[in-house]
Amino acid sequence: MPRALVTGGNRGIGRAIAEGLVAQGHEVVIGVRDMTGGASVAEAIGAQAVPLDLTDLQSRAAISDAGAFDILINNAGVLPEGGMLANPAGFAACMAVMVEGPFDLIRALAPGMVARGYGRIVNLSSDWGAFSQGLHGPNAYGVAKAALNALTLALSRELPAQTVKINAMCPGWVATRMGGAGAPRTPEEGAQTALWLANLATDGPPGGFFRDQKPLEW
Repeated sequence: MPRALVTGGNRGIGRAIAEGLVAQGHEVVIGVRDMTGGASVAEAIGAQAVPLDLTDLQSRAAISDAGAFDILINNAGVLPEGGMLANPAGFAACMAVMVEGPFDLIRALAPGMVARGYGRIVNLSSDWGAFSQGLHGPNAYGVAKAALNALTLALSRELPAQTVKINAMCPGWVATRMGGAGAPRTPEEGAQTALWLANLATDGPPGGFFRDQKPLEW
């Protein structure tokens, strides 16, 4: 049974992804900052919870203590207020949660995937970080997503594509705490492409950027 880690899996798209993976028969662990609330969510959806604060280097480094994972879903995200020059702390948080954190988790978990001959890594990105769309994301959020896209493509050239596949995806505008109640898509709809990428067959694509299971331009 493949074992999956979903960061920020206690609400929104992350929770929908975790629930979907559980329904598919995977053993699922959600990484959460608040273990009290996170443990309750994990119990409700049939998963486990581990403490994980992507803004904290020691917390990221400790993820190896949770064991081996075959699937990594880098879902956690933050959307700070204000511009980058006015809010440098927001820029730092974006880079920690959406670039440095995913990189550290991949560094920690990918060697085991390579050794076992199987791995699926899914980076939750956004077309707000796509140069093809004019990099129109707000403040540091769009910059971090662009960097996450670049990281995805670059690492796809280092990982063995036949066995360990890394891809990025855009869930679209989803009704979550970040997306707002007026968004047209449900978390479950936003989660579908992540679930597809988490279960790619051997001949599935590596190093791509997708929405609704269709390629997007970087």
